Amino acid sequence: MPHDTRTRMIEATVAALQRHGVAGMSFTEILDASGAARGAIYHHFPGGKTQLVAEAAARNAQDIRAQLAALPAATPRTVAQAFLTLVRPVMQQSARGGGCAVAALTIRADAAAASDELRQVADAALASWTGQLTERLTTAGLGADQAGDLAVTLITLLEGAHVMCRAAGTVKPFDQAARATTQLFE
Repeated sequence: MPHDTRTRMIEATVAALQRHGVAGMSFTEILDASGAARGAIYHHFPGGKTQLVAEAAARNAQDIRAQLAALPAATPRTVAQAFLTLVRPVMQQSARGGGCAVAALTIRADAAAASDELRQVADAALASWTGQLTERLTTAGLGADQAGDLAVTLITLLEGAHVMCRAAGTVKPFDQAARATTQLFE
């Protein structure tokens, strides 16, 4: 079954946020990528760009959280290695100019990006990822505090690697951080 217009617009917005951030994305790009008519923007998103961006980032966050929930939790090392394997293709995209749709909400390049509403969406998304990783690490045998600290470290590695891989044009910074993280379990 084909996606409805609203869903296609959200998916196109996630992709635009990953490529350009909030300030660089345009309604024209979203309409072209989703095949929606110009009137569809305010019909589906009466709050305009802020609503569209917030809903796209929240949907992206929900999808990622579901992937994190599926990580195997035999041991803490297993969780960390599965996480690193899961996000490596994302880092390859970052090396080619991509980025994180959720992190894009925190970059204050224009009034829409600076909105407190979008910052709160990003905060909730990152907290949900950290919470999900904490749950997996706790299931794998770590205490709650240690699991929470490691979860924050892994999400910080992910977000920092987006920036470094994009700047370097290579996945090497991620690979270095992944090796160092894996060595923590030896």
